[in-house]
Amino acid sequence: MKRIGIKDVAAAAGVSATTVSHILNEVEGKRINADTRATVLRVARELGYRPNSMARGLRTSRTYTVGFVGDEIATTPHAGQIIQGAQDAGAERGLLLLMLNTGGDPELERKAITLLVQHGVDGILYASMYHRVVQVPHQLRSVPTVLVDASAEDPSVPSVVPDEEQGGATATRELLAHGHRRIGFVTNTDDIPASRGRLAGYRAALAREGIGFDPALVVADRSDAPGGYRAARALLGSPHRPTALFCFNDRMAMGAYRAAAELGLAIPADLSVIGFDNQELISENLHPALSTVALPHYAMGARAIARLQAVIDLSETGSALQEVLHCPLVSRDSVAPPPRS
Repeated sequence: MKRIGIKDVAAAAGVSATTVSHILNEVEGKRINADTRATVLRVARELGYRPNSMARGLRTSRTYTVGFVGDEIATTPHAGQIIQGAQDAGAERGLLLLMLNTGGDPELERKAITLLVQHGVDGILYASMYHRVVQVPHQLRSVPTVLVDASAEDPSVPSVVPDEEQGGATATRELLAHGHRRIGFVTNTDDIPASRGRLAGYRAALAREGIGFDPALVVADRSDAPGGYRAARALLGSPHRPTALFCFNDRMAMGAYRAAAELGLAIPADLSVIGFDNQELISENLHPALSTVALPHYAMGARAIARLQAVIDLSETGSALQEVLHCPLVSRDSVAPPPRS
């Protein structure tokens, strides 16, 4: 079977082979019409074009392999979408993803990174199972690196993270849009970017509606179902209880459901609840189904590959470098207007 090449794509798309090469290799600085670009990419897909990695490697001294090092990301079902996003984006660029999961073991991580560097990967994605500040291993200083769902104290290390503040504001605005004015925040005790960002978004959304921040409406506990239960009980047991709860994540929201049930509060007739993460095993199976804000796991993986490609191609140097991605609202059945009483 004949291998489809750039000339075949060019003939089918009605453009020059040079134009096709510029588009498929994402050559920077070339002014190419958006319709032409879309046509070439469509034709390449339809014809089954695949870049010749061996030929490219000989020309560029690249291996067209990318390492993916994660702490416990492969064991978290919702965050596994990061891997899928990176794999799909890598395949579009002719990159092979080599994934190593370290289980949070520093020695295993050191060996994994050393192995990838010795095998000549073009770059490495360094991913965390949750958004946090990490210390970048020194071995990564010798290879192009992009952090995924993590950021570094060193601002020169590129990273792709969720927009936690925007997500917190989105969740709070959803409750405000349904008429709630007394909104509790069931949050996490850990001092991490997610906790700080979601609280900042909650406060900003309230302020935009002219509602003063009441620290009594914010209760922190562990970011799991028992923690959510305890925090929700504390808020719902007060004489002037909130009519809605914004929960740090879906697991804490699950605990809030239990607290509401014990107090005889129906969701959403008596109490609205919104979560964060869109951990579908939880959010779709609670009754009623939980409205939540989704973390953009797939998009983070895909964007991280694009950023890494830019670093490898030396088109991105110096400062940059943290890209924050939108966290969309997923509306289900747990939010309604507050009870009239």
